[in-house]
Amino acid sequence: MAYQLARIGSLLVLSARRENELERVKKQCLEISRLSDKDILIVPLDLIQRGTHEPATNTVLKHFGRIDVLVNNGGRSQRSLFVDTSIDVYNAIMELNYLGTISLTKHVLNHMIERRQGKVVTISSVMGIMGAPLATGYCASKHALQGFFNSLRPELTDYPEISIINICPGPVQSQIIQNVFTEEVAKANVNVGDQSHKMTTERCVQLTLVSTANDLKEAWISDQPYLAVCYLWQYTPTWAWWLLNRVGKKRIQNFKSGVVCSVIYPITVQ
Repeated sequence: MAYQLARIGSLLVLSARRENELERVKKQCLEISRLSDKDILIVPLDLIQRGTHEPATNTVLKHFGRIDVLVNNGGRSQRSLFVDTSIDVYNAIMELNYLGTISLTKHVLNHMIERRQGKVVTISSVMGIMGAPLATGYCASKHALQGFFNSLRPELTDYPEISIINICPGPVQSQIIQNVFTEEVAKANVNVGDQSHKMTTERCVQLTLVSTANDLKEAWISDQPYLAVCYLWQYTPTWAWWLLNRVGKKRIQNFKSGVVCSVIYPITVQ
């Protein structure tokens, strides 16, 4: 997303935990665009450290004077059965995916309200509108984000120039599977599998930016057959539950036997 925005001349703030990775991305952005060094600001940020969110926001405002678009794109997925999973994992997922996101949003939104203008773009997931086995905590955190931002939107009716945009990607090529939560917070995932069937990151970003430019309240971004399942959940939930039971049973069997299988209900990008 940073690369595509850089190519069209957008001023950028890059935030994540690893400053060395931010520097790498910034360098690449400068090489592919006409932006200058001062047009791309690096602000290291950890969503879990909520006390740092207000100072980070102020750093951006001091440098650029405004924030036009906030893209909430931090989070972590899950691959484990509920009966085997520590409650600490669920706490960690909600702290990161949900509370961290709304904390940062709160500080940036205060500025947007003062300006009476802005866009808050949250990368949710198709798992925010449906369920999936092996991802109970992840789905819960995405449902929480959907509920929060869908409830926040009508609170901002006095500010029609502030847009709340939820992006719900399906399977996208990324390293999210390598970094999922498992049964314990500190336990790494060892089964990654093939990602060739997933949508490319570049295509997902392109559709996300189109959705943002057009102020879509919600966008489902996925290839088939995953997109069709979203419509099943929306319009024929009884059929969706039947399908989930059929596919979910096979998925759980594969998981228990150590086979990586992503069909219909994969762990999705966030």
